[in-house]
Amino acid sequence: MLYRETLKLKDLTLRNRIVMPPMATNKAVDGAPGEALIEYYRERAKGTALIVVEHAYVLPEGMAHAGQLSMADDGAIGAYRALTGAIHGEGCLAIAQLNHAGAAARDTGLPALAPSETLRRDGTTAAAMGPEDLARVRDGFVRAALRAKAAGYDGVEIHGAHGYLLSQFYSPLTNRRGDAYGPQSIENRTRLHREILRAVREAVGEDYPVAIRFGACDYAEGGSLPEEAAPAARAFEEAGADLIDVSGGLNGFTVPGRTEPGWFRELSAPIRAAVSIPVLLTGGVTAPQEMERLLAEGAADLIGVGRAMLKDAAWSRRALAE
Repeated sequence: MLYRETLKLKDLTLRNRIVMPPMATNKAVDGAPGEALIEYYRERAKGTALIVVEHAYVLPEGMAHAGQLSMADDGAIGAYRALTGAIHGEGCLAIAQLNHAGAAARDTGLPALAPSETLRRDGTTAAAMGPEDLARVRDGFVRAALRAKAAGYDGVEIHGAHGYLLSQFYSPLTNRRGDAYGPQSIENRTRLHREILRAVREAVGEDYPVAIRFGACDYAEGGSLPEEAAPAARAFEEAGADLIDVSGGLNGFTVPGRTEPGWFRELSAPIRAAVSIPVLLTGGVTAPQEMERLLAEGAADLIGVGRAMLKDAAWSRRALAE
């Protein structure tokens, strides 16, 4: 069975192709994982090859919701070591997902940031980012990545999907800039992603895995297009990405009207054909046979099992026992 096969990620070996994708639990305690969250991940690590831990904000104003993990200061490093130790104790690898919510951030009392001036849901306005803001965000991701490495994570994932800041830069619907970060080309729309990838790579070293969760299509009129996904993914690989985690853009982690497992396979398959690094696909997979079919079709190298694993902590063990 293909999903039982190992896979290399830099110098790491994943024991199979089953991944638990990042899913926010809202269970962080003052930005850190407490005992309940650590136990939650420990149980799901059994049999699973890789857990991408739910997103952590890299700067205070980039917090997406209450109960979110934080990687914005050194205070939680000790708690994260307990988390990564628990996951490793079950033979599973752990990657930290790093994020800035941009215009989608909750009200923190700090100025909200966005690619272009944006009216937010709460009626406030997110200001268009200037050069100092761009530099601060890049530095925030770098510092967060170094904290994740110090906390024992096996790698980091830059969150560029689901309508958060980097997704806002990639989408022509939310990016109306007139400079080199504007919507005029894929090169411009991915510029901040690539700058962050290069800066993180330089900071953590060549051997440390750096992934990107790519919101590869908005599924909305005037938004990013499916045919743009592969060229963008190639650019991420050239900038230092070791893994492309394919998901949605402004539409979030589902696709309207899609019910078959592998919701984003029309994006992941061309991306996989265009890059030489592993590709992860998540969306609607609930059974081992579905995972096996997507791997056999060449839709991805790794399969994320989200809601099914959320409901059943023993999902991976059951799948491997079949």
